[in-house]
Amino acid sequence: MKAIRVEKHGGPEVLELRDVPEPQPAAGQVRIRVHAAGVNPVETYIRAGQQGYGAPLPYTPGGDAAGVVDAVGADVSGVKAGDRVFTSRAFTGSYAEKALASAADVYPLPEHVTFQAGAAIGIPWATAYRGLFQRARILPDETLLVHGASGGVGSAAVQLARAAGVTVIGTGGTDEGRQRVRELGAHHVVDHHAPDYLTRVRDLTGGRGVDVILEMLANVNLVKDFDALARYGRIVVIGSRGALEFEPRLTMRVDASILGMSLVNAPAPDLRRAYVAIGAGLDDGSLRPLIGRELPLAEAARAHREVMEPGSAGKIVLLP
Repeated sequence: MKAIRVEKHGGPEVLELRDVPEPQPAAGQVRIRVHAAGVNPVETYIRAGQQGYGAPLPYTPGGDAAGVVDAVGADVSGVKAGDRVFTSRAFTGSYAEKALASAADVYPLPEHVTFQAGAAIGIPWATAYRGLFQRARILPDETLLVHGASGGVGSAAVQLARAAGVTVIGTGGTDEGRQRVRELGAHHVVDHHAPDYLTRVRDLTGGRGVDVILEMLANVNLVKDFDALARYGRIVVIGSRGALEFEPRLTMRVDASILGMSLVNAPAPDLRRAYVAIGAGLDDGSLRPLIGRELPLAEAARAHREVMEPGSAGKIVLLP
């Protein structure tokens, strides 16, 4: 079968399409014929061996996948060959024609949801769900600010929060991105390139500020976030690409909480609850994963370059 392989850490050029043996499922595992694989920023850090990330070489990148189960190992119940599924934990790597996952880590993909949309669920949607409901514990009558609301995590957060009765303010860097955020259901949309956009956010709340901020680029925005934060507000740090100088008194001014999160720290029961809740929204059509670009598997290097570019809209997926 075809798969992307990384033989050494480095730039996107180290992603190479190779012929590799088909993986065989052991007890408790299923094999998925991958119809679409999701691309995430964390996979670029692992590939480069940066920010404390790495992987034993050689390896196939990716965890997010959607496809059809084509083989099951012993002691597997609840999943069978022919089932449409999605997963965020394809442990042999999702940038491949076939991948293995634990049977406990695959979830049903409704017939009306495309494989491309299924591949967009995994890491971004669970990150958004965990940030909102398991870390910030956001409530229906609260107000949320989502930085980069047109991206993979941001677009998921807008929909999840709106469905939960939260007032949503989303930011976007382009006219197209901001229109997309409106279409996803945000109550208000602002241009995060405008110098006074956080003043605009506070004005939209009648001067009170927002209760929760999902922060995708903390090294750039965190210090400024306090200008838009309500008393007892919570900032959930989902992404950062560097260090910053920080005055702790900013937290004291409004009794703020800064909550870090990484999906790898999520306990298994929390992760399962997140995917069950997301699956219910997929099933009834209230949640719609946003696809930014579809690329053939052979263009994984291009996908790794584009996923790190500013102004991303939705999820980049690879098609084996």
